[in-house]
Formats: sequence, structure tokens, C-alpha cells
Amino acid sequence: RNRMNEATTGLDTALLGGGCFWCTEAVFEALRGVERVESGYAGGTTANPTYEQVCSGTTGHAEMVRVTFDPQEISYRDLLKIFFATHDPTTLNRQGADVGTQYRSVIFPNSDEQRRTAEEVIQELTAEQVWNDPIVTTIETAETFYPAEEYHREYYRRNPRQGYCQVVIAPKVAKFRQQFADRLRSVPQPG
Repeated sequence: RNRMNEATTGLDTALLGGGCFWCTEAVFEALRGVERVESGYAGGTTANPTYEQVCSGTTGHAEMVRVTFDPQEISYRDLLKIFFATHDPTTLNRQGADVGTQYRSVIFPNSDEQRRTAEEVIQELTAEQVWNDPIVTTIETAETFYPAEEYHREYYRRNPRQGYCQVVIAPKVAKFRQQFADRLRSVPQPG
């Protein structure tokens, strides 16, 4: 399985899909307690899918990030709260202009405990009526996480002047940094 050996490292992983993985990666890599964020694909039927295959919408995969984190510094519940605060979990198979099942809002828990926590967080947010529309985030099972091609990794940090980064990711990251300033580590910003 794609889970780190928690007995020796003390680290855990979270597998989250909230639209374009460039955006999701840029948010989570700035958090204290997050050791690594990897963009990739999960939840589909094609082994070792390419970006082009996933974008076609025919493989069933979602664009994901695998977040390796230290639960002593940041909890899975906190990661989920940030996940829900930084994308729209009420739009089915879309985030902004990105449309298709590959952009669905999805959580792939790696344990029964993570599954219970995800269900609880969704129930709490639904009860709080944070959004006018119902949460459509799914909780699914994924056997395998496929890392994305190298050029997708740390995309925002390496390409801050690229159009999509300036128009879509930069404002999202700025809002996130303001909302979660107390959780950020000191990391140089792109640009």
C-alpha cells in the first residue's frame, strides 16, 4: 500500500482531490507539519495513467495530492478542514473552469479512522451550513496512487508567472495564506 511506515517515521498520509492538483499542492505545501506533497492520480481503472489520459476523463482517476504529514504537528481533521476551506466541495466534477470527473472533490482515506474522520467533518460542515448547496465530496477507496509526471511537481513554485498560476492559483494561495496564517511555515513565496 502507499502508506508510509508510521511505526518508524511517525508520519501519516492524506490523499485528497480538490480540483486541479497544482492548486491543491500549492496550498498544502505551505503548512507546518506537512513533510511532502505529491501531485498524482487515484481512483481510476487505468494502470500508470498519463496526464493526457486522465484529462480525457476516460480513466476514472481524479487529480490528487498525497500529503505526508506529522500528526503531532497537524491532525488529519485539520488537513480536511483546510481542504474544504480551499476548494468548492459543492460543485460536482468541477472546480471553476476545470470540468470533468478528474476534478471531482474526493477523499481517499487510508484507514477506517481516516474514513470516520472524513465522514464526521462532512457531517459537521453540512450541519453548520457553510455552503448554500450540499457537499458533493465523495469518500472513495483507491488501491494505488500514481505520481504525476515530473513537470507537474511543485508547479506553482516553479512557474509563478505562468498565466494559470497568476490568474487562478495565486489568488487562491493568497486567500489561503491570510485565512490560515497561524498554520503556515516560513517558506519563500514564488515570484
